[in-house]
Amino acid sequence: MLHITDTITIEEWELTEQFTRSQGPGGQNVNKVETAVELRFEAARSPNLSDAVKRRLERLAGRRWTRDGAVVILSQETRSQARNREIARDRMADLIRRATEAARPRVATKPTWGSQQRRLKAKATRGEVKALRGRVEEGE
Repeated sequence: MLHITDTITIEEWELTEQFTRSQGPGGQNVNKVETAVELRFEAARSPNLSDAVKRRLERLAGRRWTRDGAVVILSQETRSQARNREIARDRMADLIRRATEAARPRVATKPTWGSQQRRLKAKATRGEVKALRGRVEEGE
């Protein structure tokens, strides 16, 4: 079982682990032992997540979100399969934890009077500079 928050836990049946040969450190060990971990969480079918959390999770996961609604995390940092497994589970929990936090709504603000005046003055100055770039007449 993977604990996310006090109210959300992911059951073991929702997680699938697959082990492959790692590309990371390990010397000759890399060619023999399957230490890389691919952790798959069927998020779209999970009864423990609300629809809003699932939508935020899909946006946060990016390329790690598959077409069938699963989140896939690959970990191959260490030579230890157990440590890579722990890292992958921590990453998954962190990703889901971030998806549970709703974004604060943006509050529209109005530019201050002073900033509007500065912007208009800068525009006028720039316009004068550009006006002086015209062709020079012979008589001038």
